[in-house]
Amino acid sequence: MRSSRAAYPLTWRLMDALERLAAFLWPSSFRAGLPYLMLLPALVLVGLLVLGLIQMGDASLRVLDTTTFLTSETYTLANYQRVVSESFFTAVAGRSLMGAVIVTLATLILAFPYAYLMVRTPSSGLRKFLLVALFLPFFIGQVVRAYGWLIILGNQGMVNEALGLVGVAPMRLLYNYPAVLFGLVQYMLPFAVLMLAPALTAIPAELEAAAASLGAGWVRTFRHIVLPLARPGLVGAGLVVVTLSLTDFAVPAILGGGTQDFIANAIYDQFFRTSDQGLGATLCLMLVAVGSLLVGVVFMLFGAGTLAMNGKKN
Repeated sequence: MRSSRAAYPLTWRLMDALERLAAFLWPSSFRAGLPYLMLLPALVLVGLLVLGLIQMGDASLRVLDTTTFLTSETYTLANYQRVVSESFFTAVAGRSLMGAVIVTLATLILAFPYAYLMVRTPSSGLRKFLLVALFLPFFIGQVVRAYGWLIILGNQGMVNEALGLVGVAPMRLLYNYPAVLFGLVQYMLPFAVLMLAPALTAIPAELEAAAASLGAGWVRTFRHIVLPLARPGLVGAGLVVVTLSLTDFAVPAILGGGTQDFIANAIYDQFFRTSDQGLGATLCLMLVAVGSLLVGVVFMLFGAGTLAMNGKKN
């Protein structure tokens, strides 16, 4: 130690000076409050979110006067009554909810075997290939991917050209509800795999080997061992996919062609096309309420999943 200090006297002095400066700027009596200080950015973000919701709540209680394009000074529930009573908004809400549920189920069904193979495969080459294929879509924006499907599924696209080679007439594969759901599933699949992979990694492979040695087939092993132990990952992946699908804007706008709008598209139209901020704020708050209710129902039915605290099971 002495030889090192003699060989690098300037370095040691600099380190001592930095330690004295840190002790002066941040005394040991203040170090107990460091965890709370680290929470400050999160509290600021949550506070800004709450302020935004309060402002939206105020705007949702004001009606737009279409003659003057000014909002009313008095509070009213007319915007909420309009959203509930008009068939357009109820159809958009039903389409969004149904689409989010279908996309979530389809995504989990496709993501589970992908994540299981990626975790359990003994081949390092195959594992690397699956990882690269998983992360590659994150380098391409959602809008770019949606426009890519226009090229593939268009009337003159690759799929219809391939169908024409075998004598099949061109099919209308775009600007409909299935096209929107297909695009959402393709977009949500990497998120679901990323949520499922840690849960499957935490399941010891020895449990599956033990079940096989006791005569259990892969169906019984999957049903009684893998699936129950992977429930936290399934809950977490399902919540991520359903919330992202429910609030998605780009895929319904591009692949739906303006005929298969989701709630986010209706909110955009109210804010930026009709300038009805009150109605747009009402749709925003109802979307937050529906999403929160959906998450609460999932928690009550299946538990908190990967969000459970202290490792407790629900």
